[in-house]
Amino acid sequence: MKFSIVRTKLLDALQAVQNVVSVKSTLQILSNALIKVEGDKLHLTTTDLDITVKCTVESEGDETGGTTLPIRRLAGIVRELPEGKITFDISDEDVAEVRCGSSFFKIIGLPMRDFPPVPVPDGKVCYRMDQGTFREMLRKTSYAASQDETRHVLNGVLMAFKDGKLTMVATDGRRLALVEQEVEFPAEAEIEMILPSKAVNELLHILKDEGDLKIYAHKSQAVFEFGNIMMSSKLIDGVYPNYRQVIPPGCDERVVLERELLLTALRRVSLVTTDKSNSTRLTFSANQLTILTNTPDIGEARETMPVKYVGKEITVTFNPEYVMDPLRNIDRDEVTFEMNDGHSPALIKCGGIPFLYVLMPLRIG
Repeated sequence: MKFSIVRTKLLDALQAVQNVVSVKSTLQILSNALIKVEGDKLHLTTTDLDITVKCTVESEGDETGGTTLPIRRLAGIVRELPEGKITFDISDEDVAEVRCGSSFFKIIGLPMRDFPPVPVPDGKVCYRMDQGTFREMLRKTSYAASQDETRHVLNGVLMAFKDGKLTMVATDGRRLALVEQEVEFPAEAEIEMILPSKAVNELLHILKDEGDLKIYAHKSQAVFEFGNIMMSSKLIDGVYPNYRQVIPPGCDERVVLERELLLTALRRVSLVTTDKSNSTRLTFSANQLTILTNTPDIGEARETMPVKYVGKEITVTFNPEYVMDPLRNIDRDEVTFEMNDGHSPALIKCGGIPFLYVLMPLRIG
């Protein structure tokens, strides 16, 4: 089997699919990319058995066939080759001869019959969205997903297609991020699915700022199609907890804050926190916010910010990282803090977008 391809096209395709491959794969075939040629189309596929990514690019040739080659080795070689056309000549024994200019490589592969089956989008319903919108929704929520593997249903992002909209939710039990977007789909196509964090991170890596996205859900997996890429992922099996019950129905006090100013102040005071002592106290008083971190054996840091606030004085203690996470992932100039007191959940909202962040305060003795 022979084919030629422009270096930049091949390199872009390899970079799109190689992240899935584990450096310490127990099966050698999972370290390889499936390389399949169908006339002038080259299909590159990688998998770790949970996530599969396939990228299709144009090539030159009229043959049909395939093999598998070690993806990281191949990507490293292509990255170092000069710009121009790369020619592949693959033998029946799965040995690839690669030529580009004066460079020549011989790479030993494995037969394509050993590669796991590639999922196909055969769901009954296709949900359509803009790539950039979907990626922004993932960005605004995924940081709140749990890292605790004993709570597996929280190790991802809930995607609920209901009531004519997509609701995305992530929580670790101490904070919750929620964002919504109107989406057209038939009423009988309402569904909930939990997308694992690894799949979320992969989508954040390969989704573009614009372009159509098709989502298929069937059985225990979801398939995403966009541009020249198809990605499938197993879903987390289980029932997501009732997240609505932790959202406060209303708050007595409300204050609008400059997002960048607050983020910068929190970043500075967090410099004196440690892994064992990671708390910051926010005191809202008349037209002023005081941010204080006091860590035994390290020291103290204090910041003050002018704010438009005339409510009762409230002092509340948070993990500063949990406050900074949403501030890093939204792009509005201002955010709104809503509170009842220093012991109840606080809300962070953003004007103009259906975003909500619930944050539990720390109880410090």
